[in-house]
Amino acid sequence: MRARACDMAALLWAQVIWRKGGLVNAARASTMRSVRLLLALLATLSLAAGCGRPAAPPAAAEPLVRLDVIYVPSEMAVVTAMLEGVGVGPSDVVYDLGCGDGRIVVTAAARYGARGVGVDIDPERIAEAKANAVKAGVADRVTFLVQDLFVTDVSPATVVALYLGSEVNLRLRPKLLSDLRPGTRVVSHRFDMGDWTPLRTIDVPLEDGPRRVFFWRIPG
Repeated sequence: MRARACDMAALLWAQVIWRKGGLVNAARASTMRSVRLLLALLATLSLAAGCGRPAAPPAAAEPLVRLDVIYVPSEMAVVTAMLEGVGVGPSDVVYDLGCGDGRIVVTAAARYGARGVGVDIDPERIAEAKANAVKAGVADRVTFLVQDLFVTDVSPATVVALYLGSEVNLRLRPKLLSDLRPGTRVVSHRFDMGDWTPLRTIDVPLEDGPRRVFFWRIPG
């Protein structure tokens, strides 16, 4: 609409100049008052259309965070079962891929003396995780990264914790088998790894039903 109005204003200007041989001739052929009215009309049309002003740039779209799974935190009873099930201790480096609010690595550091790294693609979750680490007094023992877990360097891990989903676990499995050192323990809340048979499973009793936890070890 703006471009069309600008074109109309320009056309009117051209007609005045062409028909009367310029603004001077138009003034001679008519009264000065008529010319002023015509000029005012054209100026108003031009200003209303925004002619001569650069178009405002379109507002930048906010980047969207693509989440592979919906964030649902593990119950603390499940967190305890996961960490104790793999025997986490002070010598361990626990990676939580899809860490959410950071409760697994924060608990590993605060209760068992381990070091931890939490990875999540959602900056809001990472901000929450960092705040929880500060509250627990373990901010110097844990690190949180806003990162795609499929590109994370997991090689330093001695324990990898997961609460993702069946499809994501299957996509992640080749990376775990290729990047982790032999003997690294892998624990998953609720979801298995397809035909990679777990060493064992446990069921954690909760009021609304048990939660299954799976345990593996990277072969060497």
